[in-house]
Amino acid sequence: MNIANRIGPGQRAVVMGLGVSGRAALRYLLASGVQVFVSDSRQFTELPVSDREYLLENRVAFEGGGHSREFLLKGDFIVLSPGIPTDLPLLMEMRAQDIPILGELALAAPQITEQVVAVTGTNGKTTVTALIGELLQASGKKVFVGGNIGTPLLDYLCQDERVDVLVLELSSFQLESAGDFRPDIGILLNITPDHLNRHGSMLAYAAAKMKLFAHQGAEDKAILCSDDPLCREHIPLLTRQKVFSFGTGQEGEARGAGSELTITLEGRTESYSLAGTQLASHTGLLNSGAAVLAALFLGCRHEEIQQTLNCFAPAAHRLQLVSSRAGVDYYDDSKATNTGAVLSALASFPGKVILIAGGRGKGEDYRVLREAVREKVKGLVLMGEAADSLADALDDVILSQRAVSMADAVARATQLAEAGDVVLLSPACASFDMFNSYGHRGEVFSQAVLDLQGQRGEERA
Repeated sequence: MNIANRIGPGQRAVVMGLGVSGRAALRYLLASGVQVFVSDSRQFTELPVSDREYLLENRVAFEGGGHSREFLLKGDFIVLSPGIPTDLPLLMEMRAQDIPILGELALAAPQITEQVVAVTGTNGKTTVTALIGELLQASGKKVFVGGNIGTPLLDYLCQDERVDVLVLELSSFQLESAGDFRPDIGILLNITPDHLNRHGSMLAYAAAKMKLFAHQGAEDKAILCSDDPLCREHIPLLTRQKVFSFGTGQEGEARGAGSELTITLEGRTESYSLAGTQLASHTGLLNSGAAVLAALFLGCRHEEIQQTLNCFAPAAHRLQLVSSRAGVDYYDDSKATNTGAVLSALASFPGKVILIAGGRGKGEDYRVLREAVREKVKGLVLMGEAADSLADALDDVILSQRAVSMADAVARATQLAEAGDVVLLSPACASFDMFNSYGHRGEVFSQAVLDLQGQRGEERA
């Protein structure tokens, strides 16, 4: 029997990594009566005060400064935080000794009785997860929205109050060690290069994403993007579940064109308009197609869906309009931390773009941006650690400028822009070389835009 099916008093577990997921696993295991040990790369004094107090109050043994064989052997099983690679030699040694290694999804799976909608993909996960949550709430369902965003799934399972549907955003890191986790509806939005410094290759990255569907059965549903080449390649591999697709072509159950979304299911066709909404873009059309399919499978009605689409506002730093002045629009797409997100952003604008990019690289080949940059970008401003790599990949397509700060980047982009252009922060990189997070980077960009306009005595839009 899978050890996750019989977790309780008398067992011992080692939690590796005390981040957001690790803390949730610790709370869940303690509530289940399990004796817990915690191993973390940080020393005890480096932990947040609240974590230190919680460990002491609950008499949890702690190992800091790394993970040792002797400490891991204290557990009957190991719970692995998503940030820790699954192929560490020490973990391979534990598997060789038949010590089960569970991720948070594997730990949670036996306790889930609700319907589950799980969303993964390189880009768009948070938007689609939030949109599905709002669509279901508008139909009167009690919904939990979390996973890789907001509240961890294990924290929800510790609560007494339960809901009708779990809507979960899942990362490739979480899916690597998902065990027997099975969603009733699994959604794969896209597979474009990201986290290659962790997965090592696109093949391994795609395999991690496809674990979303590994345990689905005949009544379960898989929803994939027909526009995405790697999604299309994997559709024929899904034979045990019902498969549906969304995209901008003529095939599939959800088809988008312009600002109109058409859904055909069981011989019935419905249309939805995104005109005038915050989803009225190429990316928004695809995201809406995936979300509306899931909502229809769970009983939402046309009127409720259309009203929710009309009102939905994506989270910050995702193609967010910051300001418009002198005919130039400034967009914050700081969440675009990989090349796929940049390609999607560029496809959303009909006119020319001055692109601000750069940051900390994640092992990607920036040459995949060449054709889109050639077609859409009239000015390129680079910053951060990956500026040289981006320039090497793109300078023969368009000559770039270098910026030493975000304020400098915005000033340079503004000088290049003319009426009708878009200044777009879409970095294709992580933020941690110069900023605390992609959110911090987006805030600094927005403030730089507004400050620059203020310095010129212009009204803020």
